[in-house]
Amino acid sequence: MVVAVSAVLVLWVGFVAYFTILSRRSTSDIRDFALGSMMFSPWFVGLSLAAGMTSAATFIINPGLIGYYGISGVISYAIALPLAALISLVVLTRRFRRVGTTSRALTLSQWMGNIYTSRRLAVFFAILSLLLITFLVLITVGLTLVLSTALGVHHLFVLFGITVFVYGYMAFGGANTMVYSNAVQALLMLVVALILLGSGLEHFADGFRGFLRKLEAIDPVLTLPTNAESPLFRDYFEIVFAQMIVGVAVICQPHIITKSLLLKEDSQVRPYLFSGVVVQSLFFMVVIAGLYARLEFPDLQMDGKVIKPDALMSTYVTQRFHPALGVLVVFGLLAAGISTIESLIQSLSTTLTVDLLQPFFFRGAEPNRVVKINRLVIFLIGIVAFVISKQQIEHPNLSVAMLAQNGVYAFFGAAFFPVLMGIFSRNPDKIAALAAAVTALVVHFGIYYMRLTPYMQVEVRNPAIPASIAIVCALVVGLSVFFVRNKKARGQH
Repeated sequence: MVVAVSAVLVLWVGFVAYFTILSRRSTSDIRDFALGSMMFSPWFVGLSLAAGMTSAATFIINPGLIGYYGISGVISYAIALPLAALISLVVLTRRFRRVGTTSRALTLSQWMGNIYTSRRLAVFFAILSLLLITFLVLITVGLTLVLSTALGVHHLFVLFGITVFVYGYMAFGGANTMVYSNAVQALLMLVVALILLGSGLEHFADGFRGFLRKLEAIDPVLTLPTNAESPLFRDYFEIVFAQMIVGVAVICQPHIITKSLLLKEDSQVRPYLFSGVVVQSLFFMVVIAGLYARLEFPDLQMDGKVIKPDALMSTYVTQRFHPALGVLVVFGLLAAGISTIESLIQSLSTTLTVDLLQPFFFRGAEPNRVVKINRLVIFLIGIVAFVISKQQIEHPNLSVAMLAQNGVYAFFGAAFFPVLMGIFSRNPDKIAALAAAVTALVVHFGIYYMRLTPYMQVEVRNPAIPASIAIVCALVVGLSVFFVRNKKARGQH
């Protein structure tokens, strides 16, 4: 396994390096870095979307949580959130792209500034985008655990190697590298998703009820639709309502909502969405493999040591599969993480460069210089992600997912109403947008850190609870301010 993983790793590094060299030659300014200078097939961009939406959380972290807590997690992560997210993606994409191409926006923050004619709003969301570093941390931790387990190498060396290589090639490649590597990664992930979903078919020899009986023999609570003993899936409000609200808003992450801007023609939107939605639907189902892992390790231990949720899938893969097949699965898990890291690095670094640094410190800078500044930003993001990832591997609060969800949910909770109004309103109001965004942040972090509501009284707090409440509150405040200000404006006329 170690030799095979090492050999394939070398081949993969060569593949990425080749596309990075090609991309660097065709990346002359920050627009090329952000949106690419090549004509991409909409099917490829759709695969890139699915790969970017599917992170290490979907293939590595969430299955571990489901292995711990059972069917209730499947309902939450494989049904409620995906259903809401995919419907939201289809509804929002066309309108966002139409407005985005008109305003020639490179980033979500710039899109906000252009739609609301407000530089301050653009800066505000550029600063908020720093919360997405928590998502980078989640993915980096997941990749590190998988690769260190497969190679038998200390996690610190693997973490350093991943950080240097991935952030390094993204600094020089940008969107041109990302789309092609994402498409290849998505195809690999597609194969691995089928392998993982099929790896437990033997447990269904006596049908679905027989499968449930096996889980019930380990712990009856694993087969229940709610799990009162878990910190994440205690009742239907937490499992269904909160996850569906989060699912609708999750599309407002920069690396997801702006992906459609890579398309050159409006006619490409339909095949882009079709390929993205179909492939993404399958990826969401991979979390079911967490149940197979629990059947493999019923007491959640191996060699007398407790398997943490974040390490359950990597342990399952290395123990369950023949080395030849295990290598393929390991690289599918790596692809799931790296594809999202690429998308996040590309969108986050462009946002910080274009919306924060360039307007204040490098106004009028030559295009080539802006690209170099963007590379420096990527290296700095890499350093921060490395430090936090090391801490999360060694001292997690149940799972790194808790850190990531808290940061990411806060961001798209704040962005949801401004994006919604910017897309559907003919006269978007920047005061209403700002009021909604601030409300979302205050409510989310207020509930989480002040431990408001009965859900926050346990040690491990589910970020989906404050996020869903924050999104609803933001909608109420945003719409109220919008209608009051519109009424006053009509009265003055």
